[in-house]
Amino acid sequence: MKIEHTPNFSVVATDGSARLGELSMERHSLETPTFMPVGTRGAVRTLTSSDLKELGADIVLGNTYHLMLRPGVETIQSLGGLHGFTGWERLILTDSGGYQVFSLEPDVDDLGATFKSTYDGSLHRLTPKGAVDIQCGLGADIQMTLDVCPPLPSEKSVIETAVARTKLWAEDAREYFLLKRENERFAGAQFGIVQGGLDLSLRRISGEQIVDIGFDGYAVGGLSVGESREEMLEPMEASLGTLPIGRPRYFMGLGDPAGLVEAVNLGVDMFDCVWPTRLARHGTALTREGRINLGAARYAKSEDPIDPHFLQNPAAHWSRGYLRHLLAVGEPAAARLLTLHNLAWLFDMMQRMRQSIRNGTFQEFRREILEIWA
Repeated sequence: MKIEHTPNFSVVATDGSARLGELSMERHSLETPTFMPVGTRGAVRTLTSSDLKELGADIVLGNTYHLMLRPGVETIQSLGGLHGFTGWERLILTDSGGYQVFSLEPDVDDLGATFKSTYDGSLHRLTPKGAVDIQCGLGADIQMTLDVCPPLPSEKSVIETAVARTKLWAEDAREYFLLKRENERFAGAQFGIVQGGLDLSLRRISGEQIVDIGFDGYAVGGLSVGESREEMLEPMEASLGTLPIGRPRYFMGLGDPAGLVEAVNLGVDMFDCVWPTRLARHGTALTREGRINLGAARYAKSEDPIDPHFLQNPAAHWSRGYLRHLLAVGEPAAARLLTLHNLAWLFDMMQRMRQSIRNGTFQEFRREILEIWA
C-alpha cells in the first residue's frame, strides 16, 4: 500500500487572499473552504452518519476528550475505529482534547496536563505523545497536536508560557507521530496549532515556531473563545501570515456566516463549530434573511418554509407553523429537522462561497453576507 505522508492539498483558484482548494486523502477528497460538523461523542446530535452523507458533509470532527473517557479508545478501536464505530466512511478530524482539558483548570507542566474527568471525577494525564496514541487509536484521518489554550483575556506572561509549551509539545508530538506513521504504516495527517492570544507579536512567533517544526497542515487556535469579531481578525491575520501557501489552514471553533466569510477573506480553508447545530436545538434557524427564532408566537400560523430562498434542503417540506408547534410541545423531531436545515443551509453557503472564489466574485458575496450577518 502506498503511504501518503501528507494530505495532497492544492490551491486551484484565488480571489484576493480567499482560496479555493482541493484536499485529497486516501479515504476521501473535498473542496475547500469547507465546514466540519462537530460530532462530540461520536455523533452530531440528532443526526446519523447517513444523514450527514446525504447532506453532503465531507469531513466531521470527533472530540478526543469525550471519546477517550466514554466509551474509551480500546472500545472504539475494537469496533473498527471511529469510522467503523460511527458508520462514517468519509474523513474524520479529531481534536487533541486540549481545549476541553484547559477549560477544567488542570495541573500543567512541561510534559503534559493532569485533569479530572467531568463524568466521574477520576484523574487522567494527557501528554503530547499520549494525544497522538489516542487519536491513532481512534483512527483519525487528521489529528491535532496537544496545545496550551489559555483563556482570553490573560496576562501576557500566561500567553507567553502557552506559546512556549505549545512549541515544546508540538515538537514531541511531531517526532512521535512521524515515527508511528512510518512503523505502523498508516496514511493519517497531523496538524500543528498556532497560539498567542490577541498579541500580534506572539501570534507571529508561535506561527513561525510551528511552521519550523513542519506539519501536514496548520490550525489557528485560541481565538473565537469569547472575544469580538473585530478583536479576532487581526490576530488571525497575523497567524495566517506565517503559514505556508501549500498547506491547509484550519481555524478552530468558528461557524457563524459573518465570521466564516471574514476568515475565508484572510485565507482560511477549514472550519468547525457547534454553533449551527446548537442553535437548531434551541429553535433558531439560519436563513438568507438572517437567523429566526421559530419558537416565537408570530410563526404559529405561518405556512412559509423555514427559508423561502433555500428550498433544496431536507426540512423545506414543513412549515414554520408546524415546526413552531413541535418546539412548543417539546417534540424531539423539531431539533432534528432544524439541525438538518441549519447544516444544509451552511453547506449551501460554503458551496456558494467556493463558487464565488472560482468566478472571481468573492468580494460581492462577502458584502452580501456581511449586510445580513455582521
